[in-house]
Amino acid sequence: METMRPKILSMTGAWLLALCLPAADAPAPGASTPARRAEEAYHDARALHDAQPTNTTAAWRFASACFDECEFAQNNADRARVAKEGILACRQALASDPALAPAHYYLAMDLGQVARTELWGALSLLGEMEKEWQTAIKLDEDFDFAGADRNLGLLYRDAPSWPVSLGSRTNARQHLLRAVRLHPEFPANPLCLLEAYVKWNDHADSAPVAKALEQMLPEARNKFSGPAWESSWDSWDNRWTALQREMSQRSEATAPHNKK
Repeated sequence: METMRPKILSMTGAWLLALCLPAADAPAPGASTPARRAEEAYHDARALHDAQPTNTTAAWRFASACFDECEFAQNNADRARVAKEGILACRQALASDPALAPAHYYLAMDLGQVARTELWGALSLLGEMEKEWQTAIKLDEDFDFAGADRNLGLLYRDAPSWPVSLGSRTNARQHLLRAVRLHPEFPANPLCLLEAYVKWNDHADSAPVAKALEQMLPEARNKFSGPAWESSWDSWDNRWTALQREMSQRSEATAPHNKK
């Protein structure tokens, strides 16, 4: 199973909330930062793909590097340009090997990056993203720590509902729960599920997920460690802190007042 930094789609626009790593400031010259490492990995992966254009593994790894590079793009034009390079690499790989799960997965991820650069035009991309992640699940449900289920859950959770688009609380819950069931050890999975429950004001379901997440984080911090995970932990810690604050505020707001 692929063990590179996992991918969690973040999309912007009036209709879909950003969930993951925000665009970062440009790194200082020579600095070793997540943005700098993503840039170096992107150039290395592109060089290998250019040298071995028929190597399907090199193709989807390049598409993965494109996604990471897009996370630190300074403008929509750069994000769209790099994402389209990854999309092309995946389409070429799938033309040779239609059953290549990572290519289906990263095709959807890079389509999502293109969608971030648009507003209502992004709606036309959601159906293809859905189809590619569904295919990835059939071919390799464990890839990227159940990444296809995780991202489908987010897509269904935050996209507009019918008849505008494919948003569905039922489908979102199904896929987010499945991601947790397949890989409960991976922090992004329970975090995404908990964010959904909090968004839906579902206290009964959010409480046990929050408790399980709190208990598993110390072990996860040891398991997913090192420079490659720095940006992920920045995101996870910020999201966990925000969720704890939100749940605490809601609990206080609904608690009965003591009578004097």
